[in-house]
Amino acid sequence: MKISNTERAKILVEALPYIQKYNNKILVVKYGGNAMQSEELKQAVMGDIVLLSLIGVKVVLIHGGGPEITE
Repeated sequence: MKISNTERAKILVEALPYIQKYNNKILVVKYGGNAMQSEELKQAVMGDIVLLSLIGVKVVLIHGGGPEITE
């Protein structure tokens, strides 16, 4: 899917407040279970984590832990 330059600019303008708000912050991501079953979903999650890291979010990825971590 090709995105026009105008659409890219619009997306960046919408994202900028969030990028500024979460830059240099720590984000804990609980990852496991159902999210690990699909290769497509795994790739999407890892791509999102890489993007967060590139914009300055410090991502802590937690594998497993089940209900204990959710609490």
